[in-house]
Parts: sequence; structure tokens; C-alpha cells
Amino acid sequence: MERNMNPKRCPMPVQDASVRKSNFKEVSEGYSFEMAVEEARRCLNCKNKPCTSMCPVRIDIPEFIERVANEDMEGAYEIISRSSALPAVCGRVCPQETQCESVCVRGIKGESVAIGRLERFVADYHREHSGNETEKIESNSHKVAIIGSGPSGLSAAGDLARLGYEVTVFEALHTAGGVLVYGIPEFRLPKDIVNSEIEKLKKMGVNIMTNMVIGKIITVDELFENGFEAVYIASGAGLPRFMNIKGEALKGVYSANEYLTRINLMKAYLPNSKTPIKKGKKVCVVGGGNVAMDAARSALRLGADEVYIVYRRSMDELPARKEEVEHAIEEGIIFKTLTNPVEILGDDNGDVCAMRCISMELGEVDESGRRKACEIEGSEFVLEADTVIMSIGTSPNPLIRKTTPGLETNKRGCIVTDGEFGQTSREGVYAGGDAVTGAATVILAMGAGKKAAKAIDDYIKKQNN
Repeated sequence: MERNMNPKRCPMPVQDASVRKSNFKEVSEGYSFEMAVEEARRCLNCKNKPCTSMCPVRIDIPEFIERVANEDMEGAYEIISRSSALPAVCGRVCPQETQCESVCVRGIKGESVAIGRLERFVADYHREHSGNETEKIESNSHKVAIIGSGPSGLSAAGDLARLGYEVTVFEALHTAGGVLVYGIPEFRLPKDIVNSEIEKLKKMGVNIMTNMVIGKIITVDELFENGFEAVYIASGAGLPRFMNIKGEALKGVYSANEYLTRINLMKAYLPNSKTPIKKGKKVCVVGGGNVAMDAARSALRLGADEVYIVYRRSMDELPARKEEVEHAIEEGIIFKTLTNPVEILGDDNGDVCAMRCISMELGEVDESGRRKACEIEGSEFVLEADTVIMSIGTSPNPLIRKTTPGLETNKRGCIVTDGEFGQTSREGVYAGGDAVTGAATVILAMGAGKKAAKAIDDYIKKQNN
């Protein structure tokens, strides 16, 4: 096989920006078979595997790409699925550019190998061409409860099911998937992709119970009373934060969580949707992360004439993925950087009519590792808006910690663990993902789920020896 020494990666086909900004279909259309093989042959199959060391779930990246280069797509899928329970998801939403692709040797004198795009292709190819048969593992008769069906919970569930555990996932919402279904829009992550990954886990024997609010319907202590030998808390960070500025109670002010949940889970964008949501014409999204990009691009697709990203630092400090920012700019999202809201203004009916802002400048580096944003005195101005979406972060829901005696949490409401395998202050109780770290990435949550699954396996074996 001849290596492809082109310094540039194979471009990803995408919907034209003028078309996609009016629909919720997936923006990136995926590689063809030929594109995937061509891109895979750019990989040098490094023996020291720097990319694998940067992968939170430790996929053997050079090995799966080598299989793609040799046109063995099922072999590639088998290698990926040893480490990842959600390859089609990670191939779409994982920030590879700051992880595996950031250390790719091909990136030294050109562009790194498109590892994420290849993972996506392999997962999609498997789903479209295989019989989707999943072997159910023989039970070892030990029961484990998992709270939350987001990426961390599903990752732990998959690993524990492969080891023979009887796994039950308790999901508070009526649909499994956590942030994958309520937080990430259809145009970035189609829900049939998520559903397919979840069905695969069910075929392995994972039991998923929806509409189960742990701490209200049943407590962690009661799970143990019902025969579960260990509990993994992967309930995420779904409690939105606000700025506590005047006007946040006006009609037309949303948290990004509520806004995206109404759109993604309740399908507010469909003509016959029963979920009310304001389809603003001038929308301001406060924040600069991936969630802010998702909210802004969703508002555009709902029919907004103007959508602003209002961010207190500069474009260089935006925490969102580079690709998402580029797509937003292509679609016409307006970036008001070095800008911070100080008040949301309302009309006589209590509806949002504008947002009073102040200009910012960057000072010294602060504790976050970024330059501090400082107000410029006398620089206030008014930005017209009929909808304001706050996307400045989230924290864990306090229900579980309030109903689980002895469960240690920190001042941010996150569960405290040993930092390595997710062991909490309660014996037999493990935690990981956003419930521990606060809002982070899908792949980091999955990595925590894998570590916790191993720790739970070790714990239960030790208890039964």
C-alpha cells in the first residue's frame, strides 16, 4: 500500500451555508469510501502512537486507520468499538483538534490526519452495511445501577455489560441519551445516530428505564436495598447559570439548556410542534462555547433575521470548536466580541426589547489561563434584541446530593471523587462526567465512564472474594 503524502487532509463535504442555515439536516455530509481510504493512507502508522495517548478512551487510532487504508472497514470498527461505546457520536462531536489530532505527526509540516472524520465514516459504514447484530453477554449475576444515560453513563454501561454485569440505566427524561439528545442539535448530531448507539447497548443486555428521577422516585440508598451492588452517578450538569443582571426575568430570556431542549428534544422547529418557543427576529446569545454556537445556529434556523454571539473576550479566546465557529460565521452569525451585557431591557408588556452592553478589553492572564476581561469605563451601548439566550455554563442538579447522605460535594455542587477511578465518599458509589467536573466534553465524560466501569468491576470482585 502506498502512503498518501499530501500535506492537506481530504476536505469534508458539507451543505452549502446558504441552504443549511434554513434546515436542521446534518451540516457535514461525511466521507465517501474513496475519500476515507485516501485520507487513511496519509497516516504514517506511528509505532509510539501519540494520538492514542491523547484519546480519553484510548482508541488504538493508528491500528483502526491502517484497517481503513486497507479497505477493511469492519476490522476498523471492531478496533474502535473495543474502546468506545459511541463511535458515531464521537466522530461527530469530539474535539479531536485539541486531543488526538493535536499531536499527529503529519500536523508538523502540514495538516493532521482527519482522525475524527475517519472514526465517523467507520461507524456510519458499519451501521449501514452490517446486520447490526450484537451478541448478548452471559450474565455474571451482579447488578450495577447507572444514573444518567448521557455519554458517561452509556460508556460505563457498555463496558460493564461486556463484563457480564446486569446493568440498569436510570434516566430522568422520557428519552435516553442525555445531552446527546437534549443539548446537541440535529444539524450536528442526528438523533437517529444516537438512537442506533443506544439500541446497540440494549441488545447487549443493558436495561434503560426512563422517567426515573433519582432522589425523587427512588434514592441511591434504595437502589442498594433493591440489590444493586454498585452505583455510578453520571447525571451530568443540567442546571443553567445566569448572570444575575437586571432583566433576566423578562419574557424572551432563555437559558441555552431550555432553548436547546425545546428544540432538540421537543422538536419546536417542526410546524406541528406542540412545544412553544419564541422564534425571535433579533437574537443575542451570551457566551462563546459550543453550546452558545449551537443555540445561535438553532435560532438562525428558526427564522431569525440577525443572530449575535455576545462574548466578553476576543475571537482568539473563544472556547468553542474551531469548526463550529467557522460554520457559524459562514451561516451569517455576527460575533460581538469584547462585549459584556449589563442589563436586559424590556418593553411595557414585559418582553425583551434590547440589551445594554459594555465594551471590554483584555488584561493580565487570570486563574483560567486566559487574559482577564476588563470593562472600559464609559463604553456602554444598547444592542437591539427580542430574544436573549444565556449560555455561560451549567452546574449539577442538587437533587442527588441532597438525598444521598454522606455524599461529598464541592462549593460548585460537583460530586467529589478520588480523581482517578470515580470513587466517591460513599462506599460502592462512583461518579464521573459533568456531575464531577462541571460542563465538559462528551469524550471526557466517556473516559470517566470507562475508568469507573473498571473500578466498579474491581470493587465488586473484591467484595465477593
